[in-house]
Amino acid sequence: MKKKALVTASVASMIDLFNADNIRILQQMGYEVHVAANFAFGSITSQERVHAFREELRRAGVTVWHVPIPRRISDVKHILKSFRKMRWLCRRESYQIIHTQSPIGGVVTRCAAFGTGGRIIYTAHGFHFFSGAPVKNWLLFYPIEKLLSRKTDTLLTMNREDYARAKKFHAKNVFCLPGIGVDVQAFAQCDSERGRMRSSLGIMEQDFVLISVGQLSVRKNQETMLRAMARIQDARLKYLLVGFGEREEADRKLVKELGLDGRVLFAGYRSDVRELLHAADCFVFPSLQEGLPVALMEAMAAGLPVICSRIRGNADLVTDGVEGRLVDPLDVSGYEKAVREFMRNPKFAEACKKNAWKKIQQFDAGRVQKRMQAIYANRVEDE
Repeated sequence: MKKKALVTASVASMIDLFNADNIRILQQMGYEVHVAANFAFGSITSQERVHAFREELRRAGVTVWHVPIPRRISDVKHILKSFRKMRWLCRRESYQIIHTQSPIGGVVTRCAAFGTGGRIIYTAHGFHFFSGAPVKNWLLFYPIEKLLSRKTDTLLTMNREDYARAKKFHAKNVFCLPGIGVDVQAFAQCDSERGRMRSSLGIMEQDFVLISVGQLSVRKNQETMLRAMARIQDARLKYLLVGFGEREEADRKLVKELGLDGRVLFAGYRSDVRELLHAADCFVFPSLQEGLPVALMEAMAAGLPVICSRIRGNADLVTDGVEGRLVDPLDVSGYEKAVREFMRNPKFAEACKKNAWKKIQQFDAGRVQKRMQAIYANRVEDE
């Protein structure tokens, strides 16, 4: 009988962005791979990209299942509907490996798959309970994750804080991965000419360009960076926002209120992030919450100095004054000071670039892939 593996998440974009390598590894190990997620709504990429991704999976021989997993825990109707479909699917297909992630997707899958005979692997890309998290997060998510760890054979974390906490749970195995990895060499090299890319964006050679990559949201906290930028009255300073999300309209309105028209560029969803990173001078990442951010790893691999929030995940990648600057998430004056420092001190910026490149070698995708293969084969020990 052919071996089967199921990879699940709440939404399709999470499979697309974080699991392509995992699917390929499972296929190389001889598994027939199925994917289950919400392909209709909730993704952080465009719906066009979701449709294209679904076709890419099918062409690669992956069986795709649409399960209407919601992103809101209050959407009980769709959670129950998703549980019933996932339970039917796990019983019908008899998977040997079930690899799930995302809070609600992880809850639905683990409850549905428990007792069906498959080995359950859960990746926590970042627990919603963490040092400094709202009390409601601790009251809701902490007991759920601790309870469901009893239904988890292998629990994978992405940062030191989550790993220390998960070790106190009840999963049979707990490992800490260096994220999903980043193709360091690919992001270090860029065929696109920096000047041509800047010109296409209306950016002058003498401009100092900040760039953020990610969903425009409260969690990603671009508002704080916009307010910091407004304090620097230098027309050469530009801010490139790559991504879209529920905060876009509010951010555009704020740009007008702060008098930043012409200095803040909304690029939307882009498939040429690597080229955009090489056209910038500094990566800024003021998130309120992260697991181990891919966008930050990619920026470091592209050789950018970084200014990011002093939070779990970011602090696993950046040491203040070494690879860049760490700033308290809502400290507008702290971001302002850090930007001014990089603009005025190119030697410091260059030192941070070199240190970032050196640090990110530890998070190379090749290393993560070898570890995931060992985890799927159930022959890995903790490091």
